[in-house]
Amino acid sequence: MIEKRLLNRIEGLKAELDGLRPLPSGAVARQREQLNQEWIYNSNAIEGSTLTLRETQLILAHGVTIGGKSLREHLEVVNHKDAIGFVELLARRSGRISAVDIRQIHQLVLARIDDDNAGRYRQVAVRIAGARHIPPEPWDVPTLMDDLVSWMASREARKLHPIERASIAHHRFVAIHPFVDGNGRTGRLLLNLLLFRDGYPPAVIERTNRRQYYAVLAAADHDDLRGLTNLIARACERSLRLYVEASKPVTVAPAKADRWISLAQAAKGTPYSQEYLSLLARTGKLRAKKMGRNWVTTPAAVAEYVEGRHR
Repeated sequence: MIEKRLLNRIEGLKAELDGLRPLPSGAVARQREQLNQEWIYNSNAIEGSTLTLRETQLILAHGVTIGGKSLREHLEVVNHKDAIGFVELLARRSGRISAVDIRQIHQLVLARIDDDNAGRYRQVAVRIAGARHIPPEPWDVPTLMDDLVSWMASREARKLHPIERASIAHHRFVAIHPFVDGNGRTGRLLLNLLLFRDGYPPAVIERTNRRQYYAVLAAADHDDLRGLTNLIARACERSLRLYVEASKPVTVAPAKADRWISLAQAAKGTPYSQEYLSLLARTGKLRAKKMGRNWVTTPAAVAEYVEGRHR
């Protein structure tokens, strides 16, 4: 189902990443932090959150309250972070993923937002906004979820490429729509749990691809999974590329190592965005200073950060 050229690029990047193992812990930890921030922001934005990426980063880094934003939006950020932590724990654990595991993920997603329904299968019929697909009746949900987790561990599923297997599982989960709320976020957490178990970094479906994401999910309702699988594969390619770049040693020419450069210039030579470097500068994690109204840093400072010599 994955386009041949795309698959070849992914396999090449995956082999390159595996060849770099053991990965440098400091650089990988920071790349993981950045990707997780993007994951939290985009997954919540797809579901209607109005928080920006920078606001999401501030909540995660400092626990600040963003003026004009709802309590629910703040809780969605913190809850998603906790859910990712649990997913990472499950990824390291041996044994099959269970329906109880998925319910625990959902419980974290809706904690303090809707405690009555957090981690509990729905007891009512639901409709998916903007979709023609009608989810199954509530009394069928437990059996369908048991069938899903059995399929994920089956020999049939294991024969598939990891991205294809994760894409199918994601669609089946979304189609079941087992919970009253939080199905999208939980489904994307399940998607990445499966990818983690096969040694892939998270696939971040971006807010800007929201319309396409819903369109390929609708096509998958009619057994055409090509669009969904390739959308997820492209997200995997991006994450793999970021991890490969973060894992390579950074070299800086001595004569140019200590010259001050803008964060926009610094970002070009790293897997990090200008916005992320700005957050690091403001929180003291990146050696930088202000010139006028703008932050500046040096190539050497960026190299030190990437290599883990500074936190």
